[in-house]
Amino acid sequence: MNFKIDETPTKLRGGYYTDPDIAAFLLKWVLSIHPKSILEPSCGDGVFLRGLSKLNTNGVKLIQAFEIEPAEAEKAKESASDLKKVDVQITTRDFLGWSLIRLLNPPQFDAVVGNPPFIRYQYLDSDLQGISEQLFKVFHLPFTKHTNAWVPFVISSLVLLRPGGRLAMVVPSELLHVLHAESLRLYLAKVCSRVLIFDPQELWFEGTLQGAILLLAEKKNSPEEQFKGISIIPTRSKDFLSENPEDYFEKAKYTNGETVKGKWMLALLTSAEREVLSKAKANSGVYHFDAVADVAVGIVTGANNFFLVPDSIVKQYSLKKWAHPMFGRSGHVPGVVFDDNAITRNKELGVPTNFLWFSAEEPSSLPDDVKTYIGLGEKEGLHKRYKCRIREPWFSVPSVYATSIGMPKRSHNFPRLIFNKAQAYTTDTTYRVRYKKFDEPTLVYSFVNSLTALTAEVEGRHYGGGVLELVPSEIRKLLVPIRKSSEKAVYDLNASMQNNITPEALLTLQDEKILIPLGFSKHDSYLLLQAWSRLRLRRQRQDPKEMVEED
Repeated sequence: MNFKIDETPTKLRGGYYTDPDIAAFLLKWVLSIHPKSILEPSCGDGVFLRGLSKLNTNGVKLIQAFEIEPAEAEKAKESASDLKKVDVQITTRDFLGWSLIRLLNPPQFDAVVGNPPFIRYQYLDSDLQGISEQLFKVFHLPFTKHTNAWVPFVISSLVLLRPGGRLAMVVPSELLHVLHAESLRLYLAKVCSRVLIFDPQELWFEGTLQGAILLLAEKKNSPEEQFKGISIIPTRSKDFLSENPEDYFEKAKYTNGETVKGKWMLALLTSAEREVLSKAKANSGVYHFDAVADVAVGIVTGANNFFLVPDSIVKQYSLKKWAHPMFGRSGHVPGVVFDDNAITRNKELGVPTNFLWFSAEEPSSLPDDVKTYIGLGEKEGLHKRYKCRIREPWFSVPSVYATSIGMPKRSHNFPRLIFNKAQAYTTDTTYRVRYKKFDEPTLVYSFVNSLTALTAEVEGRHYGGGVLELVPSEIRKLLVPIRKSSEKAVYDLNASMQNNITPEALLTLQDEKILIPLGFSKHDSYLLLQAWSRLRLRRQRQDPKEMVEED
């Protein structure tokens, strides 16, 4: 968990400002409908206002802008000084509070531009948290405390936009895939006629790993108008900013229907790739994960550095009686098998291989060496941490059990199931999996293929650094093609994964053994592999690879 005290002032106020060329591109698009009134809900130091002063603003009568930071608002007022024929009103206050009492009034703006603040809900002050929650309730949208300030900012801006109006904003790329942006995706599909997204490979903001996209949304002229869909244009440089944004908007191919239900990652696939994915769901040998297994979080210790230790700590404090084999991070298991050999390897590498479980023993019954170790934890204040202080005694970790299959929460190339031959415990960085159908070797082996890897990219989420993360609700939706397998096959796969084979080569081999026998054509398998590779490289911000389909 990140704490407010540990964050930078820039991050706490969401102050990542837009480059002038990006602002100009967005402004050109909204100005093409000749708006009379423009809203900028978070104007910062005035980069969009400076951009407007360099463009043809004939017809613009009013610009209503907001900035909560007084010093930045003053800079914005200076930036607006060249807009002589426009009534520019810059208000130093929070936009959400201002908008809340106006959301049920007739919309008053022809265009919205800007870069809303990227601030986690937990970092907002209590008033803004309350206002944000009220906004979701007013429009009957799903609310979660995992949301971010930019989500209610965009929703409010859309509400205040007149029919036929345009919204052009810089927003986080997580719009496409995180659960807390679902409300915004739903609302965009409900009130807009078309949504165009520019999806850059580069990171545009210095000092952050947060990816950003350009969101261009046109509001419906009437509620009865059909939603034509979304279109996503990948970009590899800023060259597109010199083009006419209206040409992009009119020529884009928009997709609707199942593609825009839930997350929007499917819009990154070609129509042929989406068709193969749809066919895969109907294949009798393909199952949703929740049909073949249950998934639950791993052990939550509240203080991993205290409870997960190397042999040297076990020896120093005579903790052998309470030490149990464990693995925590995906790096502790380079393949798909965790057995005694893996434990030995981790010991040699000096990584923690022991989980300390004191059960519910009374402190007074413990040996002096153990009491000394527990005392060290208390000196660090571990007993005051939330997860520790709500249990008695604080050093007795609850819900301790092992399963024969584990699954790392995060992955670099594609997710894996781990055959837990050692019956080791796992922390909350690895899920505990219980099979319902088939056996461990079959599930672990079958899980490595292009279809499952692709659905993980579609259903999962990623943040800074390009690591793929899956939560249980997303794991349950994964598609898993099942081929009966042996323990030997799992060990062979485990060896291959540790032999520096490329992920594309490994999945190609697995597809031949899993997908082809289930009736997938080689071309279909290739399309799944191609789609997965493109989404993976997008997530990792790497150049797409030229892939050659084998005959």
